Amino acid sequence: MCSLEKQKNIFILRRTGHGEHRFNPEFMDSIISAIAYVNQNAHQASAIIVTNDGKYFSNGLDLEWMSHDKEIRTQAVGDKFVELLAAVMSLKLPSIAAVCGHACAAGFIFALAHDYRFMRNDRGFLYMSEVDVGMTIPPSVMSVISSKVDSRHLTEVMLGGLKYGAQEALRKGLVDSSHESPDETLGAAINVAVEFGKRKCKGEVYLGLRLGAFPEAAEKLGIRSVSVLPSRL
Repeated sequence: MCSLEKQKNIFILRRTGHGEHRFNPEFMDSIISAIAYVNQNAHQASAIIVTNDGKYFSNGLDLEWMSHDKEIRTQAVGDKFVELLAAVMSLKLPSIAAVCGHACAAGFIFALAHDYRFMRNDRGFLYMSEVDVGMTIPPSVMSVISSKVDSRHLTEVMLGGLKYGAQEALRKGLVDSSHESPDETLGAAINVAVEFGKRKCKGEVYLGLRLGAFPEAAEKLGIRSVSVLPSRL
C-alpha cells in the first residue's frame, strides 16, 4: 500500500508497511494514481519525495503473483511497469527517491527514474538482480537505466550483479547523497525540496528540460514532448 501526504508544500509518497513493496499491477496502479494527482497539483508544490517504510524500498517485481499465470501476468506486469516509469518521468516538478532500504531489480530501476536519489547509509543496498534470476530487460526499461547510470559503470551494474551500499553507490554516481538513518535521509530530501520551491520553475518548463536531458528514455517510454517558450540565450 502507499500513502500520499503533503508537508511544507512537498508531496511525500510513502510505501507503507514492512513488506517487500514488490510491484504487481494493483500496487503500481495505486502509485500511478498518486503521481497523477501530484501532477495535476504540481503548481501547489515544490517537489515529490517517494520513500518507504520497513526494510525494502522495493524488492522488484512481484514474482509470486506472476507465477500463477506466468505468460499473461509477466506481460501485464511489464507493461504496467513501463507505465509507472513513464509516470515518474512525466512529473512537472522535481522528484526525489529517498531510498530507506533495499532497492533491487525493478525497485532499483524505479529509483533511477527519479531526478535525485538519497540513500540511507546504515542499511540497504542497490542491486540489479536480473543476471542472477535469469530475466532480461526490454529496451524501454533499459533506456531509463542507461540514461541514469554512467557508461563506465553500466557493465558492472547490469552484468556484474553487484550489490552497492550507500557509500559505494555515491562513489559510482548511482545516488546523490547518503545519510545515517531513514529520518535523516527523508529530512535531507525535504530540505532540498524546500530549496527547489524557491526557484519557482514552471511545471511545463521543468518537464521539457527533463525530457530534453533524457531524450532516449522519453522516446522509448512513449512520453510526449512538451512545447515551451524558446530560450532567450
